[in-house]
Amino acid sequence: MASLSLFLLYSLFFSSFFHSSFSISSKSLILPLKIQSVPSGSIQNPPNKLSFHHNVSLTVSLAVGSPPQQVTVVLDTGSELSWLRCKKTPTTPLWYDSQRSKSYTPVPCASPTCRIRTRDFTLPVSCDPKKLCHAIVSYADATSVEGNLAYDTFRFTNSDVPRVVFGCMDSGSSSNQDEDSKTTGLLGMNRGSLSFVSQMGFHKFSYCISGRDSTGVLLFGDAKISWLGPLSYTPLVNMSTPLPYFDRVAYTVQLEGIKVAGSVLSLPKSIYVPDHTGAGQTMVDSGTQFTFLLGPVYTALKNEFLKQTKSVLRVYEDPDFVFQGAMDLCYRVDRKRVGLPVLPSVTMMFRGAQMSISGERLLVPVPGLIKGNDQIHCFTFGNSDLLGIEAYVIGHHHQQNMWMEFDLANSRVGLAEVRCDLASQKLGMGL
Repeated sequence: MASLSLFLLYSLFFSSFFHSSFSISSKSLILPLKIQSVPSGSIQNPPNKLSFHHNVSLTVSLAVGSPPQQVTVVLDTGSELSWLRCKKTPTTPLWYDSQRSKSYTPVPCASPTCRIRTRDFTLPVSCDPKKLCHAIVSYADATSVEGNLAYDTFRFTNSDVPRVVFGCMDSGSSSNQDEDSKTTGLLGMNRGSLSFVSQMGFHKFSYCISGRDSTGVLLFGDAKISWLGPLSYTPLVNMSTPLPYFDRVAYTVQLEGIKVAGSVLSLPKSIYVPDHTGAGQTMVDSGTQFTFLLGPVYTALKNEFLKQTKSVLRVYEDPDFVFQGAMDLCYRVDRKRVGLPVLPSVTMMFRGAQMSISGERLLVPVPGLIKGNDQIHCFTFGNSDLLGIEAYVIGHHHQQNMWMEFDLANSRVGLAEVRCDLASQKLGMGL
């Protein structure tokens, strides 16, 4: 079966290229975006479960070190630490040679960077035999990397940023070697003190992903764009007390309800609120493809969607089939049919904002799964419980054609419906 993995390919250049009807600060960056499907069969042994941080890769090319070495890194809003592979292997041909860089400096264990700024890492750092700061980074898809923290210069076209903290990783494991072979590492973009956006001093970034022509745009920094309408804002949820299942540096918002067409799910609002352990937070994560809900909410949504679509969709009756390990509501759609029938929209209601999912974003065809004259399509909401994830996760598929703004200075997320293919064209022309 073909993989649903995508590569979102970015080429980096400075915003001074653009002009006219929007203004940006001198530190802003704009990155145009291209989405490219991974060919069927290019990924060996695709995992049954959704790869939370590596199923969708947002990659950017830059240079690191003195003299500069070109690297390609995954842009991940769900991670804090940026890291590069510092050891070449047969499955990871792209790597960064720290010994060639005159500006490379390891981080000692006794430094404040190691002792204090790593406090939000999922796994605590340790001290290696050379008294250097050692870190292990693991992900929900069983991928992990480990190595030492270090400083080096990151270079963007005509600007050098010295002493950026990153992980120089020399070992690890992967659930997707084909994808990993195309990148040198990862650029962490969450709210942690060592994330790339924090170290660079950006207080805001935005992106817009098209569902129409595989284009989009990523913008770092502030912008006033004349054609962009007002955004609806929902506050980020901040948790001062460490809790075992709450990620304090994720982009967490408060989900308050879900409705199918005009019918709000009959669930108490408390079911969407994190419990005393922190389980149940709602994270906006561009590194996850689809959206996942905790079991009781998923079941209620599934039942309501089934109820409202029973006259226009035929359920795929195979109790043993669960798409990507968490999506068990699938349908048979006649291959000769042009487009899907009219479906009820699904709206996620947040504090102060909402996100409506409609049309083709509600169902995704399962590559290669044909039953008679029917193509199998699955509902693009899944069950977090089946993944072992104690959270609601809003993936990038449901963020298509939404202007998504992450305002760190004001601790909020803004969103507005936008034709992202047109947004990319307008920004490219400086409109």
